[in-house]
Amino acid sequence: MRKTLLAANWKMNKTAAEAEAWLEAFYPLEAEKAAADGLVEVAVCAPFTALYPLHRGLKKKNSVVELGAQNIFWQERGAFTGEISAEMLLEFQTKYVICGHSERRVLMQESSETVSRKCGAAAKAGMVPIICVGESISVRRGGLLKQWLEAQLYESLTFWDNQQEIVLAYEPVWAIGTKSAATTEDAQEACGYIRQILRERAGDLADDIRILYGGGVTPENIGGLLICDDVDGALVGGSSLDPVGFDKIVMAAVQLKTKK
Repeated sequence: MRKTLLAANWKMNKTAAEAEAWLEAFYPLEAEKAAADGLVEVAVCAPFTALYPLHRGLKKKNSVVELGAQNIFWQERGAFTGEISAEMLLEFQTKYVICGHSERRVLMQESSETVSRKCGAAAKAGMVPIICVGESISVRRGGLLKQWLEAQLYESLTFWDNQQEIVLAYEPVWAIGTKSAATTEDAQEACGYIRQILRERAGDLADDIRILYGGGVTPENIGGLLICDDVDGALVGGSSLDPVGFDKIVMAAVQLKTKK
């Protein structure tokens, strides 16, 4: 049974002080207890500067919420100005690392080869890469969704030897930062095909790998996304900036899970 994962992606938002305030507001809400009871897994992928105060705050509260980073460099250390290594992330007990988010693929021109190297560094250090794939609206309209996903997956997974834990995140580029989230049918088509590719690569192991949906996730549409057989959670952007809104998303997932 794949445990539902709700991962907040704050992107380039929240100072250290704002992160602490978010945690203070989120901790008393229902989502924290649901995570502590093992009903779902909750993670916060924060900017580098917010990881330490979050780590300190979560430890102080004995919280089960996991920490995630939004990027990593593939070298262990050296003359790489501005980069962050796995060792630096592990200092704050970081569990997850987002790799290959479409914003980095497009704005920072990260190739799938680069994404694979970053994932390899995270996995080698014992962290879990959240590997993002997804298509633009022109690719979708051109009927090339499956070819696009297959190419991104194969090139982004060259580091993987079917042993390390990984999480996949399907994020249609046309839905990110908009109110145009994929429909239930869109999400299942893409996530089902991702699992099919993983099965070709890793056999029955593919059934244990969690696939998240990301892009326009809200408390109102999360239920429709999570009823999909191959959607195991969500990578939540804008809606996660509000602790109450993120709590509503987590609890909607819990309610759906307890009904099954």
